[in-house]
Amino acid sequence: MATVRICVCGDEGVGKSSICVSLVKDTFVTNKIQSVLPQITIPPSLGAPDNVTTIVDTSALPQQREALKREIRKCNCILLVYSDHYERISLFWCPLFRSLGVNVPVVLCANKSDLAASGTTSQVIEEEMLPVMAEFKEIDSCIRTSAKTHSNINEVFFLCQKAVTHPIAPLYDSKELNLKPAAIAALQRVFYLCDKDHDGYLNDKEIQDFQLTCFDKPLAEADLENIKQNIRRASPDSATEKGIDVGGFLLLNKLFAEKGRHETIWIILRRFDYTDSLSLKDIHPKFVVPAFSSAELSQAGYRFLVSLFLLFDRDNDGGLNDTELAALFSATPGLPSSWVESAFPSSTVRNEAGYITLQGWLAQWSMTTFVEPKTTLEYLAYLGFESSECGLKVTKARRKRKRPGRVERNVILCYVLGASSSGKSSLLDAFLNRPFSHTYHPTIKPRTAVNSVELHGGKQCYLIVSQRLLPRDVRSPNPSAQMEELGELEPAILENQAKLDACDIILYTYDSSEPDSFSHIVDLRRRYPYLENVPAIFTGLKADKDKATQRSEIQPADYTTALNMPTPLHVSVTWNSISDFFVDIAEAATYPSNALPKSDDDPVDRTNLYIAVSATICAGAALGVILWRRATSPAV
Repeated sequence: MATVRICVCGDEGVGKSSICVSLVKDTFVTNKIQSVLPQITIPPSLGAPDNVTTIVDTSALPQQREALKREIRKCNCILLVYSDHYERISLFWCPLFRSLGVNVPVVLCANKSDLAASGTTSQVIEEEMLPVMAEFKEIDSCIRTSAKTHSNINEVFFLCQKAVTHPIAPLYDSKELNLKPAAIAALQRVFYLCDKDHDGYLNDKEIQDFQLTCFDKPLAEADLENIKQNIRRASPDSATEKGIDVGGFLLLNKLFAEKGRHETIWIILRRFDYTDSLSLKDIHPKFVVPAFSSAELSQAGYRFLVSLFLLFDRDNDGGLNDTELAALFSATPGLPSSWVESAFPSSTVRNEAGYITLQGWLAQWSMTTFVEPKTTLEYLAYLGFESSECGLKVTKARRKRKRPGRVERNVILCYVLGASSSGKSSLLDAFLNRPFSHTYHPTIKPRTAVNSVELHGGKQCYLIVSQRLLPRDVRSPNPSAQMEELGELEPAILENQAKLDACDIILYTYDSSEPDSFSHIVDLRRRYPYLENVPAIFTGLKADKDKATQRSEIQPADYTTALNMPTPLHVSVTWNSISDFFVDIAEAATYPSNALPKSDDDPVDRTNLYIAVSATICAGAALGVILWRRATSPAV
């Protein structure tokens, strides 16, 4: 339970203690009261709901100055009281607050309004309060009170409570007379989530649903029409027969702020999980992926992303164009940074117009979840994912690759390693169904592609193919510049055991028509012995060209034979059967023991045999007991 701690400040004789006594006694006390009252505590039932309110009276005497400063630093709202000398506010009190470095709201209170010499309320506001509020932005609100007539006593403390529980400062810029950017962004997301059909308008049903969600009661037809009229007065096009657009929704909340009803805005924002700093609560929930496990989207997560795609594909062309993507991500900080770095949408499947398809959309999110699950969780929150199920799940740990059996994973990571010009980039293009280009374009940075693959038996999985750059992948006229640019990329991957453990399979590629291509693989595996612990496939690309004898200490087929591994596959991206090759990669990753080097000394895993024998013995013993009981039981 939060505490609202109000520090009552002001010059001597302005009525600070009288205001506090009038609040407690609910009447003016004519007897003389002590100069500084003890601390007053108001329970939630009498004050702000869910908040305990503590009121601390202070003295302005010089000998009490340190106690005053101490209480100012401890409070989260200051009630600054004056009666006649309002100049002291700007000359002493507000500079004092700033010198202490406190950043709390200040409620300005003009007391003793019952005195004839104090002037009318409009005069006090215009001549005294507004100039001070314009100079000191920390002043949240102002009010006139009278402890003698009990005028606005409850109201002044309500303003203090509201200044803490529903602060105006994060929402509204009184100098610019507009909502602040963070508040606009938060309210735009609220509009996005309430616009269920995403047509850009809140229709009457959506407004009623919004009303019930935030305030737990329906909106009367007359009140709804009154809201629309208020919006039309300022912006006629923002409230039409279609409903209220986002501009009208922001305008409505701006009117709430200007009329002092900013608690309404806070009720809305907090219902949609915003904190006092206008950041989303639980945007990064705890989600731990144990070693040798991976993160994947759950069925609920996939269903949500499919519904989003179909909802924003306005033209029903099977792809999200730039406008549709911008509308979809309007409630978020934009595309995830990893998507921008991977040159999205070129990293996944697109249609002929270059727009991401549903297949590519799901594949991209599958890759994001695998690589950085916290990003997926963050964006699911921004996009309004609500389900009793979690949007993500953790796969079963994959500990021993050499143990025979299937690895149950729906997302597979494959590193592609090979000499420059061996055809890696063309292979990734073929993986994404891109047409083959005879023009050679050297790869200057790592590239990743993701697509879905249908395994034997009809099960679908997502294959992430990541092309890793090695120092010899790029030829530069300046050798020293080349090593400076790419020299750190090789150890970053191949010397990082954690990254290799996360990899499901490595695809070693060489140009079968280039004599010097395979030697690069032999040298690579010799320099990095840990690569032998990662399942692998050896592939001779450009098989449509004449096969060349490799100028290597050992030929590819002999090399794999010595490792007791399958001989290299020979494929060409120009062949129609290239899609089957990606199925072979995924199948090899799901049965990792078949894609690892073997030796005659490797111990045989007899775990399954032991289990089967134990089960047979137990079953036989049980059967024997049953037969013995039947044989020994007396005949009826």
